[in-house]
Amino acid sequence: MIVVTGAAGFIPSCLVGRLNQDNFNDIVVVDNFSIAKKENNLKGKKIKEFVDRENFFDWLDAHYEEVEFIFHLGARTDTTEFNKDVFDLLNLNYSKQVWNACCEYQIPLVYASSAATYGSGTLGYDDNEATIPLLKPLNPYGDSKNDFDIWALEQTAKPFFWAGLKFFNVYGPNEYHKGKMASVIYHTYNQIKEKGSMTLFRSHNPDYADGEQMRDFVYVKDVVEVCMFLMHHRKNSGIYNLGSGKARTFMALALNTFDAMGVAPDIDFMDTPLSIRDNYQYFTEANMSKLRSIGYQRPFYTLEEGVNDYVKNYLIPGKYY
Repeated sequence: MIVVTGAAGFIPSCLVGRLNQDNFNDIVVVDNFSIAKKENNLKGKKIKEFVDRENFFDWLDAHYEEVEFIFHLGARTDTTEFNKDVFDLLNLNYSKQVWNACCEYQIPLVYASSAATYGSGTLGYDDNEATIPLLKPLNPYGDSKNDFDIWALEQTAKPFFWAGLKFFNVYGPNEYHKGKMASVIYHTYNQIKEKGSMTLFRSHNPDYADGEQMRDFVYVKDVVEVCMFLMHHRKNSGIYNLGSGKARTFMALALNTFDAMGVAPDIDFMDTPLSIRDNYQYFTEANMSKLRSIGYQRPFYTLEEGVNDYVKNYLIPGKYY
């Protein structure tokens, strides 16, 4: 059996679908299944068992001998949430329990970290583990992910294989339930569909023109391919960046969305909300050489390719991955 936590969410549900494509059908999905808004993400997928996240460790104590791999991708991902206790509970302490169980039962583990750990990027975007304790995230979410990375690296007891993945700006099908935390592509599509135009955040940094803020946008189909690779690879434990390796502007993202929808561009700007303005990242770009160095060879979707696939094959027809 393969365990996927947070399984009804965006990236994990896509991973369940990708596992099914390779005939991995004994999937145990772990989540808070009382949240009905995510129910479509697992519809039609081959799943062996549904386990509530509150009961997961009791379940694992009883079934660990059958578990081949754990993808711990469940987390609170709201970067505008500032209650540290929420992140300590769901992102830090729960992850420590997963890690310790994988050590005790010798189960290989892939877990979700985040590019939010890099903060303003003053130390760059290299996944060099020596610099991780020096990073200064800009919000409690980033802190929780970095705190766990630091804790994991400090442990003398480790799973025989483990990898932490620093997800950059992931976009793609199955993110519809994320509300304001869904990708700008998703919001762009819906704004264009509703009113034929799109509003981006204005730049409050003199080094960047409006719409020229840059992110490393990575398509979810690339994310799940890396997860599959690591499940089979099971060597070279450590923490890895997972982006496209190429920063692109929000303007390029919006223009590609208009193009995929066959609509003439109409873009306006609004002030970045004060609540996030001081902690806003103007540039992120993953150095992907570390993952490449252990043998991952697949090319990543370009922004043009990813947006085109997402819009035409999922958003317009209303399909899930």
